Amino acid sequence: MAYNVEKVQPYQTEASKREQVEAMFNRIAPNYDKLNRLLSLGIDNYWRRESIGALKPYHPRLILDVATGTGDFAILANEILDPERIVGIDISDGMMAVGREKVKRKGMEQTITFEQQDSAALSFPEASFDAVTAAFGVRNFENIDKSFGEILRVLKPGGVFLFLELTTPEKTPMKELFSLYSKYVMPLLSNSVATEQRAYRYLPESIAAFPQGREMMLILKKNGFRNIRLRRFTLGIATLYIAEK
Repeated sequence: MAYNVEKVQPYQTEASKREQVEAMFNRIAPNYDKLNRLLSLGIDNYWRRESIGALKPYHPRLILDVATGTGDFAILANEILDPERIVGIDISDGMMAVGREKVKRKGMEQTITFEQQDSAALSFPEASFDAVTAAFGVRNFENIDKSFGEILRVLKPGGVFLFLELTTPEKTPMKELFSLYSKYVMPLLSNSVATEQRAYRYLPESIAAFPQGREMMLILKKNGFRNIRLRRFTLGIATLYIAEK
C-alpha cells in the first residue's frame, strides 16, 4: 500500500524518493542543525528529551537510531540512557559526517557509530536491538511498510520502537496558526539560512501528507507491533509514537 507521504518528493524528478531525499540532505547537511533550531524556535530539543525519557522503563542496552541525520537523537540518548552501544543509520552520508564530528567532540566514539544504510533493507540480524528510535525521519521513508517490517525484524522480543514526528495540529486555533506558519513563516526563515530552498518547501508538504494519530497507530498494528500508544507535544505540532514487538 502506498501512503500519500511516500509520493511527496523533494525535487519531483524521475529519481526515486530515496535518491532525492539522500541528495537533498547531503546538500543541506552543513546548515541542517542551525535551521532546525530556527524553524522550531528551539522546542525540538524539548521534544527529543521527553521522547528519550519514555525509553527509561525499557533500560535499552543496544539501540538502533534510524534516519539518525546529524546524530542529535543518538547523542541525547547516550547522555540520558547510558546504553552499551548506539548505531545510527542514514542514507545521507553528508548528514552523518556532521554527526561523526559532533560525536567526536563529545568523546562518544566508543558508544555511538554511524553506518550508511536504508531502513527498508537493514543489514543487521534478527533480534539485534533492544530499542529502535527515529526522530523526524519516518516522513522521508520511501516505503513505510517495508521499513517498519525491517525495524520489527531487528528488534528483540519485547523490544520497543519509538519515533518522533512533526504532525499537523488537529484542533483550532493551533491548526490554523500552524498552517500559516508552515506556508509563510517557514519559507522566510529558511531563506535566511539555507541555500536549498526546495528542501524546506518539501518539509510542510510531507508533514501535511503524513499519516498521523489513529491512522499511524493502525499502520503500526498492521505491521506487527503491539501495545501502541502516542503522546502529542505542543498542541499537536509533534507526536511521539511508541510500539512494542
